Amino acid sequence: MSGDSAPLSLFGDDEPPRPLADRLRPRVLEEVVGQDHLLAPDAPIGRLVGRGQMVSTILWGPPGCGKTTIARLLAERTHLAFEPLSATFSGVADLRKVFTAAQRRREIGQGTLLFVDEIHRFNRAQQDSFLPYVEDGTIVLVGATTENPSFELNGALLSRCQVFVLRRLDGAALETLIDRAEADAGRPLPLDDDARAALVAMSDGDGRYLLNMAEQLQALPEGTAPLGTAGLAAEVQKRAPIYDKAQEGHYNLISALHKSMRGSDPDAALYWLARMLDGGEDPLFIARRIVRFAGEDIGIADPEAVHQALAAWDVYERLGSPEGELAIAQAVVYLATAPKSIAVYRGFGAATAAAKRTGSLIPPAHILNAPTRLMKDLGYGKGYRYDPDTETGFSGADYFPDGMDRERYYEPTGNGYERQITERLRHWDGLRAERRRDGAEGESAGH
Repeated sequence: MSGDSAPLSLFGDDEPPRPLADRLRPRVLEEVVGQDHLLAPDAPIGRLVGRGQMVSTILWGPPGCGKTTIARLLAERTHLAFEPLSATFSGVADLRKVFTAAQRRREIGQGTLLFVDEIHRFNRAQQDSFLPYVEDGTIVLVGATTENPSFELNGALLSRCQVFVLRRLDGAALETLIDRAEADAGRPLPLDDDARAALVAMSDGDGRYLLNMAEQLQALPEGTAPLGTAGLAAEVQKRAPIYDKAQEGHYNLISALHKSMRGSDPDAALYWLARMLDGGEDPLFIARRIVRFAGEDIGIADPEAVHQALAAWDVYERLGSPEGELAIAQAVVYLATAPKSIAVYRGFGAATAAAKRTGSLIPPAHILNAPTRLMKDLGYGKGYRYDPDTETGFSGADYFPDGMDRERYYEPTGNGYERQITERLRHWDGLRAERRRDGAEGESAGH
C-alpha cells in the first residue's frame, strides 16, 4: 500500500452514502413539486407563510407526496424549532419530553413546530394530550396522515387544526423528479421512452418510491443500453397498489364500484373491481356487496339481477381465485347494464315508516283465518273473496287495517320489467275503483 494512502477505519468520520430520495429532498418550499394548490403564494399555506404565520395543521395525503418535507420547510420558513415524532414509535413519555422542551423554548421567545408523522396511529388519550399545548401556543402541531382525518382523529383536535389535502404526484411532477435524479447523477437513466413512461406509472404518484427505483437504475453499469419496459420490470420490483382493506381506500373503491354500476358504466365498474382485487380485497366481500346492489339499485326492474349476483357468489365459493373472480366480473357487467330502479327500496322504507306510525292496528277481519267457532262468530274471514276464483283474478278487496286509509308505497318506474308492473297496477287500480263504485251503488239501492 502506498504511503500516501491512509487505511480506511471502521470507526472513521466518513458518513455513509445518503439515499437519493434524501439527497434530493427540497431545500426550500419552492422546490416542492405537485402541491402548488397549497404552496403557491396565493394558495392557503403560501399565504400563511407569506405573513410569517403558522397554524396547527393536518396534512392529509398519500405516501411520497411530500408531507414530511413540507413540515420541515414550514418550520424553517417561519423560524420555528422543528421537533419530529413518529406516532408509530412514540408514546406518552416521548410527548412529555417534547412538550417540556417546547415550554422552555417558549420562555426564551422561541416557538416549536411539532411534526407528528402517522398521527392517526395515536389513540384518543394521546391525541387529547396535544390540546392544551396547541391552545396556549406552546406548540404549532403539524400532523401527517394517509387516512381520512374525519374518521381517525378526535373531533376536539380537528377543531383546532386546519386540514390541508395533498395530492398524489401527477406525471409532470414525477418527470421533474426524474430530471433532478439525472442531474444529480450527471447522466440520464438507462431507459427508452416507453420504459420512462412505465417508470412514472409504476410509481403510482409516490415521489419517494420513484426516486428509490431511479437509484436502482443508476446503480447499473455506466454504458448500459437503454432498457425497454420488459427490462425495467426485471430491474425494479413492482409497487404494491395503495389499498388498505381496513381503512378509507377500502370504502372509496367499493363506493366507486357501486356508483359505476348504478351509473350503468360496465367499463368503469370492471376497472374498480380489478383495482380492488389487485389490492387484495376479499372477493367474497365484493360478492356480498353486489348482491345488495342487485336488490337495492335494480330490484324488480330486472328480477334476474339478484340471481346473477347470487350465482357469482356461489361460483366463487366453489372455484376460488382466480377462476371464480371471472364469475364476479360477469355479474358486475350484468348489473351495470341492467335497468335500474329503487322503487322497492323506497317503498319498503315508506312502509316501514308507516308501520311504526300506525302502531298495532290489526288486519281487517275478512282476511283473518277462523279455525274456531268463536272466531267465526266474531266475523273472522267473513266476506273474504278468493282472488283466483274471481272472473278477473282480482277481487279488489281492501287489505289495509280498518281505520287506515289506503296508501301507495311502491311506485314502479318505467324501466325494464317494471314497465309491465306499472301497466298491471294501473289495471288493478281501475278494477278496484270499479268495485268501490259497485259497492256504493249496492248500498244506495239497499237503502
